[in-house]
Amino acid sequence: MEKTGGKQSNRLFLMSMRHFRKTWVRFLLLSGVSLCLVLFAPTLHKRLVGIKDCQTLPSALSSATNISRRPPTHCSCKGALLKDFFKNDNDTVRRRQEEYRKHKARTSSSLDLLLVAPANSPLQYPIQGFTVVPLQRTLIPGLGVYAPHRDIYKVSLVASRGLLSVEEPGTDGLVEGDGGNQLNITALSASGLNALLGRVHYTSTVYRLRTGDLVHFLFEKHNVTFPVDIWQPSVPIIFDLGEDINSQVTITTKTFLRYFELNTMISSIRQYYKTMKIIIADDSFDPIKVNGSDIEQYFMPPGQGWFAGRTLAVSQVTTKYFLWVDDDFYFTEKTQIEKLVEVMESMPELDMVSAGVGRSGFSYRMTYEEGQEDEGGCLLRFRGPYKETVPGFPQCSLSNVVINFFLARTDSVRKVLFDPRLKRAAHSQFFVDAVGKLLIASCNHITVDHQSKRPGNEQYHSFRKQSENHQNYLLYFFKNHFSCINLKAD
Repeated sequence: MEKTGGKQSNRLFLMSMRHFRKTWVRFLLLSGVSLCLVLFAPTLHKRLVGIKDCQTLPSALSSATNISRRPPTHCSCKGALLKDFFKNDNDTVRRRQEEYRKHKARTSSSLDLLLVAPANSPLQYPIQGFTVVPLQRTLIPGLGVYAPHRDIYKVSLVASRGLLSVEEPGTDGLVEGDGGNQLNITALSASGLNALLGRVHYTSTVYRLRTGDLVHFLFEKHNVTFPVDIWQPSVPIIFDLGEDINSQVTITTKTFLRYFELNTMISSIRQYYKTMKIIIADDSFDPIKVNGSDIEQYFMPPGQGWFAGRTLAVSQVTTKYFLWVDDDFYFTEKTQIEKLVEVMESMPELDMVSAGVGRSGFSYRMTYEEGQEDEGGCLLRFRGPYKETVPGFPQCSLSNVVINFFLARTDSVRKVLFDPRLKRAAHSQFFVDAVGKLLIASCNHITVDHQSKRPGNEQYHSFRKQSENHQNYLLYFFKNHFSCINLKAD
């Protein structure tokens, strides 16, 4: 307890005697005698307050809490029940459960709890936007009590992952527990109390990149909880957009045993974008050097696969955007990269925008439910985009899964990347990993053509037809923690 001087303590003591002679409990509280009030179950005590030892707590903490967690629900879909493929593989199931618990520990926060504001509370407190840097002292904004006149006012604040302190307590009242995780403030007037509340600071005791705390604010029978966002600001990564399209976009592609198609596509690009950089990831068995200016060709070990090549190509991009193309596409006058950039620049939240390939262009939307922890979540894919369009571009609708011709923000896609374990048949898997991470749109006013299929090249087709179903199921079951997946829902 912080001592504020003999004169002030005596004054508060004498006033408390005069105003509360009839109530000896209040007398004890004001004279600074610590009362260990065990008014509720220890488990609830620890969950709400985060204090292991018995301390002085206001009786308001015994009231019903406003905190509840969304209960886990069972999810189901008319699709593949992944657990059926691994019902005899107890080791995989065990490791999956263990890794998922670690994932939840890394990604969950006390801020995931649902808070419901009490009705007609006289307490003022921040309900959103109170963010602190880990381990740094920060003023709590907006604290106050607005209640009818009392002879004396007493409030308490309790934190779990931080320390509470009052800057220059002065003579406005009595402060107990300064610098601890429970702060008691007593004052003889509302103005004195609010003056002290206006100087309360919070200092987190943990260093995490992103976590949170719940602070309990109590006055008489009123008990409210407000969130503290503990967040280490990140250093921005900003790309210079430059003056022309060539400094804004890099074209990326992956090739494997299709040099004729690759060179045909490059020739079509150079008709419209003569100096735009083209990055090629090549895992052919007998690699051939592709000639031309502003071309970077990266040779990989043979047969590493499509997603490994994608990740390699994107890792070498230095522009704000990259355009992904297959090596058998063909640029026409309708392949206007500038218009895709225009869409992206109009809506900074967008991470990716796709266009059409010839007459075909598809987009899907996906829904994901977390499900119960031991079972896993459910993913369903539905045909067509969402009804919401990009502001100013009615030809572009928000989506989750798009065709393999898209413009993307380089730094956004690098946070998801492409799983190199998928070598041949892979497309939706990237967008599954991107659910909740990337905002995607599909447009129908820009197109690229597809080259006609040439006969021959049996070596390429023999690799293209290889199945990876078991690998896909394992990734969905283990990495994505799905219990059910349906990528063919309508």
